[in-house]
Amino acid sequence: MIKRIHITLLVVLFTTTITAQEKPTENNSKWKKKGSISFLLNQSSFSNWISGGDNTVSGNLGINYDFNYTKDNLTWDNKLILAYGINNVKGNGTRKTDDRFEFNSLVGKKAKGNWSYSFFLNIKTQFSNGYDYTQTPKVKTSAFLAPGYVSFGPGMFWKKSDNFKINLAPITSKITLVSDEFSGKYGTDLGKNTRYEFGFNGSINYKTTVMENITMENILNVYSNYLDTPQNIDIDYQLSFVMQINKYLSTNLNLHTIIDDNASSKVQFKEVFGLGVNYIF
Repeated sequence: MIKRIHITLLVVLFTTTITAQEKPTENNSKWKKKGSISFLLNQSSFSNWISGGDNTVSGNLGINYDFNYTKDNLTWDNKLILAYGINNVKGNGTRKTDDRFEFNSLVGKKAKGNWSYSFFLNIKTQFSNGYDYTQTPKVKTSAFLAPGYVSFGPGMFWKKSDNFKINLAPITSKITLVSDEFSGKYGTDLGKNTRYEFGFNGSINYKTTVMENITMENILNVYSNYLDTPQNIDIDYQLSFVMQINKYLSTNLNLHTIIDDNASSKVQFKEVFGLGVNYIF
């Protein structure tokens, strides 16, 4: 069952991406496409250094791609966020430092003013296995689509521009996917590979230029499950700064906070900062 879901989601995403990247034609000239690829590399080496230190090499690759379509009273906004990072410390081997896959798609039909009727789809997961290294031996904590999150539903969409938009979806379905080895975790019942939730989903995307060559992007997503402890609101907040030095070099700061009782009783926080290559296309 899980394998079939894996293949279906990948086919849908691949088809959507290829369609969005087609060259504009007379009937397909309303696409706006913009994205960035960033690569951050850090390295340290020690030899006879009396203060001590371990040789390390780490790298982070990130892709942030928007492809939006507008025609008459119809809009179709898509966003793909990919991230992967590894770190190699002498004596500890190679470990994952970042791993993220997120795809957002939202169709809107004009209602009045900046408001539209909408339907959204959101898919979140990671690419490879994750481990808890605080335990010996290490314990596997995640894998591709384990967990995986699929959310969708109708709502109302407010869009001032591609850089400022809000979507409110009060009848959202959310499905959590896990493999057999994670059954009973991430909110699923033991022996089950899925968990269904029904509730309210709200999202805000705001991107602005703070000052010359410095851009900031905020992505906030909140969710409340009507069927189980609706007062425990899930929060997913991302804050990104890109400080462009020249055409290719930039300093990047990415902050990511997650509050989700089904995944962890603690607040999850991640920060990635570094100087690297940032290519805008």
